Amino acid sequence: MREQYVTAGLAEADLPEGPMDQFALWFKEAAGPGAAVHEPNAMVVSTADAAGRPSSRTVLLKGFDERGFVFFTNYESRKSRELTVNPYVSLLFPWHAVARQVTVTGVAERVGREETVAYFRTRPHGSQLGAWASAQSSVLASRTELDRAYADLAARYPEGEQVPVPPHWGGFRVRPLTVEFWQGRADRLHDRLRYVRPESGGPWQVERLSP
Repeated sequence: MREQYVTAGLAEADLPEGPMDQFALWFKEAAGPGAAVHEPNAMVVSTADAAGRPSSRTVLLKGFDERGFVFFTNYESRKSRELTVNPYVSLLFPWHAVARQVTVTGVAERVGREETVAYFRTRPHGSQLGAWASAQSSVLASRTELDRAYADLAARYPEGEQVPVPPHWGGFRVRPLTVEFWQGRADRLHDRLRYVRPESGGPWQVERLSP
């Protein structure tokens, strides 16, 4: 199974000074009406435990700016436990429909409680209840156990009543150290341009990687 990519290239001269400006441009295009990218804010988040054993899952990006990329989760989940002992993380945006992907490596830090509360208030009522009902990554005896927990919460906090923010739930911001932009090209001669933050600080540097 193989597809020939026939797309415009990506040149160093096309890039802005910082990766977040380039990400904003590509994200806007991926979310555009003609892009056909399903859930462009879906990203694969890869973490590792203290022994270096990796795990990955798809999470929705909920915001980005010059500080980094933000997602929200249960702080008692596997990803959160792993980020507590090893804050280094990788993000992957697989925009196959436009023959592009963005890969980020960085350090995850918890967002402030005020930011978490502000975002939680924008969630649909059912999703707010779900944050309480699911002890994410824990073992369930059956689906019935989860459904019962949700039903109990729905009875306690009916539609229209404010749901408190769970103390075990909140956001992470991934501060990028590298951001790679991959553009599919013909004959597997893809364009790969990577922004790198120098350890000593200073402006981002751009490297071209062999495909």
